[in-house]
Amino acid sequence: MAKKASFPIADALLAWYARHQRDLPWRKTRDPYCIWISEVMLQQTQMETVISYYHRFLSRFPTVQSLAAAPLDDVLKAWENMGYYARARNLHIAAKEVMERLGGKIPNAWDGLIQLPGIGSYTAGAILSIAFGQRAPAIDANVRRVLSRLFGIDQPLERSRTVRQLVELARSLVPIEGAGRFNQALMDLGSDICTPRKPDCTHCPIRGRCWAYQHRLQYVLPVSRKRSPIPHQHVTAGVIQDKRGQVLIVRRPNHGLLGGLWKFPGGAQQPDETLERCLRRKIREEVGIRIRIRKSITSVNHAYTHLRITLHAFQCAYQSGKPQAHGCSDWRWTRLERLNDVAFSRADRKIIEALTSKVEQVAA
Repeated sequence: MAKKASFPIADALLAWYARHQRDLPWRKTRDPYCIWISEVMLQQTQMETVISYYHRFLSRFPTVQSLAAAPLDDVLKAWENMGYYARARNLHIAAKEVMERLGGKIPNAWDGLIQLPGIGSYTAGAILSIAFGQRAPAIDANVRRVLSRLFGIDQPLERSRTVRQLVELARSLVPIEGAGRFNQALMDLGSDICTPRKPDCTHCPIRGRCWAYQHRLQYVLPVSRKRSPIPHQHVTAGVIQDKRGQVLIVRRPNHGLLGGLWKFPGGAQQPDETLERCLRRKIREEVGIRIRIRKSITSVNHAYTHLRITLHAFQCAYQSGKPQAHGCSDWRWTRLERLNDVAFSRADRKIIEALTSKVEQVAA
């Protein structure tokens, strides 16, 4: 009889996970589609937020077939306010590829998964290990932090050489049996115990094998690169109404941070340019019309990963010109009460809230 391979770290983690694993909906299924959706959502969003979106998204798109057949507008609307909308666009494109090129079956091999849009090494490893039980590492930010402390990695984790080292170390830890549960245990350990600022080493099941704990460097590792200051930008938005009270909205091009979402026309302010002049210029460039600016509606502060903005919204009247999609992918006139039917960014949604509040005050 062949001797069973020894994975002492994995054994300790799996025993800990059996007692302390979180009750999460995507852990009650081996369906690769459901696991794919959950892992993409979890890439940039807090777990507590993901739970409600996960249920809502699967209720709307229960299969890869239904997701592939849906209009992009519907997918983005289901994703609205979760941010990082490239995830939703890539999911939609990948679902179409699965249906058109792969006969509706999500690949169960690394080479097949990694070719789908939006699936990187982490997501591929998670799907392979959790859905298909394959011995593949799944390395997210939590796992990188755990590995850096466990093995005493004193180099910035973003370096390509360090990334390769982390992959090899993670691969060596994944057991032959229970790969999916092990990867989820490692993620939970990083989320609940081996946290960024205050690791709870007392309750860590593998502290006896942790290099950082033994050398009292758990508060020093991992090493981080110094980040550049986040720039700030002033942005304008025009709530343009025609004589019938309809509002002009435009769709962003299908690329970039908020690609595919609808917005109020406008854009970034240039140096030595007033907000009003900026708004008139951007609306000419975007849809080719002229407006009259009436008054300020609200200003919204919002932060992205790489940029902070202050979005200044103005109430405007349509003057002349036929709208054309110059700097946008589409445009439409719509009633104020229909703005909730399409997907907007969180910042634009705050403009809608301000508009709704003003209408309610007038009605009262």
